[in-house]
Amino acid sequence: MRKGFTLIELLVVIAIIGILAGIVLVSLGGARTKARDARRQSDMSQITTAQEMFYGDGEAYQTSAVATGTPAIGSYLGALDDPQQPTKHYTWLANDGTIATGCTTGQYFCAYATLENKGTCTTTRYFAASEKGSKEVCDANVPVYAVGDCVCW
Repeated sequence: MRKGFTLIELLVVIAIIGILAGIVLVSLGGARTKARDARRQSDMSQITTAQEMFYGDGEAYQTSAVATGTPAIGSYLGALDDPQQPTKHYTWLANDGTIATGCTTGQYFCAYATLENKGTCTTTRYFAASEKGSKEVCDANVPVYAVGDCVCW
């Protein structure tokens, strides 16, 4: 009598392992999304901290008119990119007086990231950084400077 597995037994084991591996990979997708969102939130908080350090040196936030990407903030923070797509940048709203008219240049800033996981939001979920700090916002519209407030949202 021979010892060993039959071809059918081996195929059944391989199929079971494949099914289990597929289940694990699918369940990790949500964890990866949450990890990327956590990085985005951390990046926005770092932007706020770097801007506050920049402000401490010169009594003004760094100004920039960039349309895409967050600029480097002095020597405190290099330009940041989205963790999922290095060519996709976080959004920086120009704070050089061209968009938020009536606001004192160098006294406000706004950067934001679009989060993948909507959480409890029924619309788009953003995480924004401004001179008021960083916060999560649920909104159907992209962030803009509030009229007369010079703060995004």
